[in-house]
Amino acid sequence: MSDDQLAMNTSIVPLNSERNIDYRPLQQLLAQQDFQAADRMTLQLLCELAGEAAVQRKWLYFTEIENFSTEDLQTINNLWLTYSEGKFGFSVQREIWLSLGKNWDKLWPKIGWKTGNNWTRYPHEFTWDLSAPRGHLPLSNQLRGVRTIASLLSHPAWSSPPISG
Repeated sequence: MSDDQLAMNTSIVPLNSERNIDYRPLQQLLAQQDFQAADRMTLQLLCELAGEAAVQRKWLYFTEIENFSTEDLQTINNLWLTYSEGKFGFSVQREIWLSLGKNWDKLWPKIGWKTGNNWTRYPHEFTWDLSAPRGHLPLSNQLRGVRTIASLLSHPAWSSPPISG
């Protein structure tokens, strides 16, 4: 993607942050469709939102998620939506989860995180491009059980209107 195209998309996705987090590196990775690096950076950014303890341990407690800024979570989600042609993002995962009656056992195979009784192994069995199932990314701590992703998909950010720049 050229600098002009990136600049154009920057105006499409306001990089708003209540916590003064710089989302440009995530935007650049997503613009280049380096979804694996963008996924790792998304986790780092979520840890930044959670605070220094989460940054140090490199993962989230589900209890930290409820304190996330709606503005920041929507910024991360909007970047994923924009650069994946609407295919990836927490809001996409939430929409699928709700459509399946919040049934995790139905969600995992639908988004490609489980096949039969086998969990998709990180990182090699995940699909890091747009051929992945809808909702496949970001992974968001998927190995830590359902409480973290349940907190993420239940965050008030998804019931508020997007914050525009």
